[in-house]
Amino acid sequence: MAAVFEKPSLAQRFTPLFRGFDLPLVLIIMLLAGAGLLAMYSSGYDHGTRFMDHGRNMLIASAILFMVAQVPPQKIMVFAVPLYAAGVALLIAVALFGITKKGAQRWVNLGIVIQPSEILKIAMPLMLAWWFQKREGTLRPLDFAAAGLLLAIPVGLIMKQPDLGTSLLVLAAGLSVIFFAGLPWKLVLPPVLIGGAGIAVLVLLGDQLCADGVRWVVLHDYQQQRICTLLDPTRDPLGKGFHIIQGMIAIGSGGVFGKGFMAGTQTHLEFIPERTTDFIFAAFSEEFGLAGNLFIITCFLLLVWRGLAIAMGATSLFGRLMAGAVSMIFFTYAFVNMGMVSGILPVVGVPLPFISYGGTAMVTLGLALGILMSVARSQRADPKDAPPAMQA
Repeated sequence: MAAVFEKPSLAQRFTPLFRGFDLPLVLIIMLLAGAGLLAMYSSGYDHGTRFMDHGRNMLIASAILFMVAQVPPQKIMVFAVPLYAAGVALLIAVALFGITKKGAQRWVNLGIVIQPSEILKIAMPLMLAWWFQKREGTLRPLDFAAAGLLLAIPVGLIMKQPDLGTSLLVLAAGLSVIFFAGLPWKLVLPPVLIGGAGIAVLVLLGDQLCADGVRWVVLHDYQQQRICTLLDPTRDPLGKGFHIIQGMIAIGSGGVFGKGFMAGTQTHLEFIPERTTDFIFAAFSEEFGLAGNLFIITCFLLLVWRGLAIAMGATSLFGRLMAGAVSMIFFTYAFVNMGMVSGILPVVGVPLPFISYGGTAMVTLGLALGILMSVARSQRADPKDAPPAMQA
């Protein structure tokens, strides 16, 4: 009997591409994207095409998410070393002949102008996850020390640019991988205690440390000024403290339910600086109030929780470390942005995922979510998911 070839339908061809997607994660992303579009439409109404560009960036990030989700984690791991090496090489290029804007040397021209530090937000956790995967079952203290060195190199280069915000994000992503790999608590507690003691000293002796003429050797002038402004923004209310003060006014004036969509006075009278980027959370808070804030915070907490749940179910150490790192990246982004806008952290230029305007950041987030979705899909892998080709 001759074989009969049946051409699969369009649905049969595309269904396997979506099968295995984590639906709770997709729903959370859609909720945050919807909130981001609302916030951008209002805060960016007089910023030309920012709303349309924000939507376009979301579509690009969604396409990247979809494509990366099709790649198994084992194949993603192959790109860890080349991506890390390329990122560090580009950071060195920035230090040698980078482009300087507004006092910071963060860009390099390779035919197109790029910011290499953005690459390290993903390359760093990828590299460390690869490192620990290769040493699974034979980890020694020296392996953690080597991981620390791999992390310190790009973080040091990024801080030298200077770019405190991005260096903190890369540091947090790398440390999360090292922690999830099994870093002993006896090595975790001392830095935490030292950091806590340093914060206590800043709070207690802030006036003396921030007095005119006092120079902190370990920080750049602008970094020192940001910390001093955090401790007392009223020291320069029309200058360095303006951002924090206006952000807190906008958040407080929103009340419980906000002033209403498109009705934020601080936003539309242009008192909030950078209202479509770093300070968009203040604009959102003014219009949607405490209720809107709780919605955003809940969505981010659910995103982190879902990411950690995916990490716990990962079928490999690499997948577990990457899913855990991506989850903590989103936590760090959200915590630092909301903290700096509300006056509990220094202003360091960290965007709020899905909400803030920015093409490069959105693409990076799409790549991170694609890796997370890839890990989730690998848990549900089934040979039956292959598209039908023919029947005999």
